[in-house]
Amino acid sequence: MSSAKLDYTIEIPDQPYRSRETSPERGRKEAGTPLPVVILLGWGGCRDKNLAKYSAIYHKRGCIVIRYTAPWHMVFFSESLGIPSLRVLAQKLLGLLFDYEIEKEPLLFHVFSNAGAMLYRYVLELLHTHQHFCHLRVVGTIFDSSPGDGNLVGALRALAAILEHRAAALRLLLLVAFALVAVLFRVLLSPLTTLFHSHFYDRLQDAASRWPELYLYSQADKVVLARDVERMVEARLAHRVLVHSVDFVSSAHVSHLRAYPTYYTSLCVDFMRSCVHC
Repeated sequence: MSSAKLDYTIEIPDQPYRSRETSPERGRKEAGTPLPVVILLGWGGCRDKNLAKYSAIYHKRGCIVIRYTAPWHMVFFSESLGIPSLRVLAQKLLGLLFDYEIEKEPLLFHVFSNAGAMLYRYVLELLHTHQHFCHLRVVGTIFDSSPGDGNLVGALRALAAILEHRAAALRLLLLVAFALVAVLFRVLLSPLTTLFHSHFYDRLQDAASRWPELYLYSQADKVVLARDVERMVEARLAHRVLVHSVDFVSSAHVSHLRAYPTYYTSLCVDFMRSCVHC
């Protein structure tokens, strides 16, 4: 499995590695010592320095951490057009576990916003359909400010934030283009497109995974609505998944750590430890 041209960061306790579009060096660890692996899937437009704040939660506690954010244009345009380009990225991401020889370690995902959830959707599919990945030991998933279902206004807010430093004309053009694509393919042509490419929210609701899930969300989130997260929680509970959810009430989209650093950290650490040792 080649991880070439995958822009990611990996941190191994006492042995950090940084890879930018290059083949990885093999990470080494003491034989016989289990090291939980946490994969962070960033939100749209997220920078690695932003994810690093979350990475520190796990790395300080002896975990191997992989950070990755899918390109925003794939998230907002390819997926809206029904083009599953994120599937290739998901396959390369899972391939890293074999490149670093950590494929037998307990694996936890920390998924941010809909950009992370869209990529995670393909990860799940590969875990259950690809022979190379079906033996990976996933122990849990944390959803931060996700997943949301068809909130066009929220998606436009998220895209506007990503394009904040672009030229005004280009920003307006991309926002209008995204709105048109979203309306055309999600509303007018939805019966046709769903024949070939089902919506990630629906796939997550009915996912075959049965490991524990933690949902961290807020009523104040204007990008991913609280009611969408709560509906997902109900659906997963109906599938007899062990689910825990926390409503931060007042914190903004992907801002729960910033608003409640101690509480947020304790929730993530306690969940990770409970999953690894269950």
